[in-house]
Amino acid sequence: MQDAKEEIKSRLAVEDVVGQYVELKRSGRNLKGRSPWGVDKTPSFMVSPEKGIWHDFSANKGGDIFTFIMEVEGVGFREALEKLAGQAGVDLTKYRGGDPQVSRKKSRAREALALATKYYQVCLTRSKNVCEYVFYQRNLNRGTVKEFKIGYAPPSGKALLEVLKKRGFTEEELDAAGLLNRFKSDMFRDRMMVPFIDTTGNVIGFTARILGKGEPKYLNTPDTLLFNKSRFIFGLYQAKESIRRNGFVVIVEGNMDVISSHQAGVKEAVATSGTAMTEQHIKALSNLTSDIRLAYDGDAAGVKATERAIMLAGDLGIDLTVISDYHGAKDPDELIQKDPALWQAAVQKSVPAVEWLLKKYEESVDLSSAPGKRKYSDVALKLLDYIKDEVERASYEEKVAKKLDIDVSILREKGERLNKKLEQSKRHLKKPKTEVKNDTIRKLENNLLALKIFGGVSKTQIPLEIPEDETRLAELELIFNSEHQLSDNTDYEREAKELLIRYNAMTKKQRIKELSEQLENLSEDNEEYDKVLREIRDLQQSK
Repeated sequence: MQDAKEEIKSRLAVEDVVGQYVELKRSGRNLKGRSPWGVDKTPSFMVSPEKGIWHDFSANKGGDIFTFIMEVEGVGFREALEKLAGQAGVDLTKYRGGDPQVSRKKSRAREALALATKYYQVCLTRSKNVCEYVFYQRNLNRGTVKEFKIGYAPPSGKALLEVLKKRGFTEEELDAAGLLNRFKSDMFRDRMMVPFIDTTGNVIGFTARILGKGEPKYLNTPDTLLFNKSRFIFGLYQAKESIRRNGFVVIVEGNMDVISSHQAGVKEAVATSGTAMTEQHIKALSNLTSDIRLAYDGDAAGVKATERAIMLAGDLGIDLTVISDYHGAKDPDELIQKDPALWQAAVQKSVPAVEWLLKKYEESVDLSSAPGKRKYSDVALKLLDYIKDEVERASYEEKVAKKLDIDVSILREKGERLNKKLEQSKRHLKKPKTEVKNDTIRKLENNLLALKIFGGVSKTQIPLEIPEDETRLAELELIFNSEHQLSDNTDYEREAKELLIRYNAMTKKQRIKELSEQLENLSEDNEEYDKVLREIRDLQQSK
């Protein structure tokens, strides 16, 4: 795909792509704006039209147009490539080395789904009973119906099939799009149709709600060439601008919760569609914002879903909060039907997810009994293990110990025993963790490399390899010009020396932390234990 990337780059100027998301103003040879991630107080987002690259000094991110779309849209490279190819008018099928038949199947599936969406929208307008259900029973207005492309699948078993056949589609193509059932008839009948729209604006499937009584209440498109429920986030296409602008996202349980929330003015709402939250969902949303708020039901299923989300987010170093003030309503949709203003207010009153979940645990057990205390301490310790910050974890440990009416040291001892037992049982399955560099260390590396390459620093020995990637080099040049080229008298050697002292201190601290975590997972009779312990002591004693 390298040729396709270069062709797209030749057709799209970096300032035009970035300018769709960031207001840019001329600053010498470069352009400057505010961070799309809302982390700067003054403009610190730089674009170099000459080099075709960007760098956000406040968020410590940078790259070319592809990395920008990946970061700002929260998508993978493939999605970014397809989005930019569409803008540039580049036909990716000419560059794909894969099976051209698969590419054609995907293309035909998109075309079929787009036509099906329009057909369902027309069917909605022609049915008085369905319009009454959508506009009066569900209380959706015309703007919302248009925004989410809501339609109606007629009860006839082959209505859509016949329409699309006349447009040249085969049963095989419609089956690949997820529009047919195993009997080769229409998958969806007599249901309100809500399209699944990906981040590039293409329909990739549907969720269909039954109008009366019956099961299943919702019927979703199965996994296809285009739709993957483990990755798809419902409402993200409509929500992403508000998420970026306001700096938070609300994850609700149902698709109708999302639609009602958007109509009520809370346009940051999204949902995982027909599946539990996955690591891919969390990663995609965390690329857009670090403020992730959960609005699940307060029942047993909602508690389990929140617990799972905390564990997934904890592994990724992300904190979650919970919206729970529903004023007696069972979910956001019901609260919105009661009063949209109550939902708007509830969104602004989220509480830390761990705090909310601990309270739910307290309500589910008898803390006056020994078995109840044991059960509560088990689930609480399991949860607290996902809190990475030592101070925050210590605070929660003290709260839990107070609830149990025990000394916090007893709780910590139990936690250590449980962790040691868990590690011993999982050691043979344990995979090595991918190193995640501290943002401060990464920023120091960027500045040291910029001084080494473009500041001519040679006396100060900077232990970093010069990258060969042209985009990376261009980004480092932008960093040098913006952060270091202040005047002809700048002492780059002195700057590099000061930065190197900080860099060495930070990397040593990080290495000691990594080794300490490794030591906790080793028993004292393990031959690696003494080796790791010696390395820690050597680092602590070194200057």
